Amino acid sequence: MSINPFLNSERQLRNGWWILIFFLVLASILMPALLVAQQNSMDVSIGLQAVIIVIASWICQLLRRKSLTELLGKFNMRWLKEFCLGGLTGAALMLVPALIMWFLGWVHWQWNPIGFSTLMSIVLLFVGVAAAEELLFRGFIFQRLIAGLGQWPAQLILAGYFLLTHLNNPGMTGDVKVLASINIFIASLMFGVAFIRTKSLAMPLGLHFMANLTQGGVLGFGVSGTDQSGLLKPVFNEVPEWLTGGQFGLEASVLGLVCVVITFILIQRWDIPKGIDP
Repeated sequence: MSINPFLNSERQLRNGWWILIFFLVLASILMPALLVAQQNSMDVSIGLQAVIIVIASWICQLLRRKSLTELLGKFNMRWLKEFCLGGLTGAALMLVPALIMWFLGWVHWQWNPIGFSTLMSIVLLFVGVAAAEELLFRGFIFQRLIAGLGQWPAQLILAGYFLLTHLNNPGMTGDVKVLASINIFIASLMFGVAFIRTKSLAMPLGLHFMANLTQGGVLGFGVSGTDQSGLLKPVFNEVPEWLTGGQFGLEASVLGLVCVVITFILIQRWDIPKGIDP
């Protein structure tokens, strides 16, 4: 019996084709935005990127005759609780290694007076980053890969893709590149398992947003190599970068890596409350 390359056994379009359609739809929206931005000597902001990914996801869901809530999760009290839980977890993910470093005398902080407008722009930046990256890496593509290949193949493919998009970040050299690459790869698995355990983007969004905001907007570390102004300014003592992550951020530190691995395991083993279908 021959296998239909386009339709599965249920006479539905195969998931691989849906992923191709998503990228075509995304490109058809993104390319005009890039051309307009280039003509006006502007960049396509991370917030606009998030909006474009939402539109592309919505169009693909319409073509599949499915709702956008299938990707995002149903917006209700449970969604808000999972978002807040993810936020608390993301904050702890950065605060714990930072406090250990401070206790060991590897780093201390100075107050960095920044205005309210600057603080709000930092918050909005990390809202956009979390929304754009989670919609792209844990949204339509990820969920079609899970349906087509299973959870772990989808996890590994998207974690590799997530890492590739960060490999050219500032400071990706030497020991920093090795530790940061491992950390970013496992962080993607962590975000992915947060979706798999909840069937919602609420927890991954909260986790991603607060991890970045705490690391950059509060503690003043770089975020994946990008310099950030925060409420505090870290001052590094004479210790190797692989212990603190240096200007790249906690993602390039040994303690940061340990905390990401532990968080990944805890979310993987999280006992979902009885009576709630994940």
